[in-house]
Amino acid sequence: VQLQASGGGLVQAGGSLRLSCVGSGYTFGASTMGWFRQAPGKEREFVAGINWSGGSTDYADSVKGRFTISRDNAKSTVYLQMNSLKPEDTAVYYCAASRRSIVTRTMQYWGKGTLVTVSS
Repeated sequence: VQLQASGGGLVQAGGSLRLSCVGSGYTFGASTMGWFRQAPGKEREFVAGINWSGGSTDYADSVKGRFTISRDNAKSTVYLQMNSLKPEDTAVYYCAASRRSIVTRTMQYWGKGTLVTVSS
């Protein structure tokens, strides 16, 4: 299983970024996908999740209304559109996959992270 995330970078507060993650080596279209993040000195936390079809999503309270998770099963890709970014969103963002098809925050597969830095 490989999960390759991209799209991180430096952005000013109030700006936007879109993260992408391409999955391979498993049945992407049957798996729940998620995004997590880990800020310096903090534990990794859940950000957003999406079920196999894209019909069900789940968000952490801290990002509701600002972030949107979506997926394109034909491209084996999951996205995280991040708007109205805040300095506290600064973290390494990780893409993850679950063997379950229904939305869940428990993941079995993890990719390497991509760094998002939001300047004030």
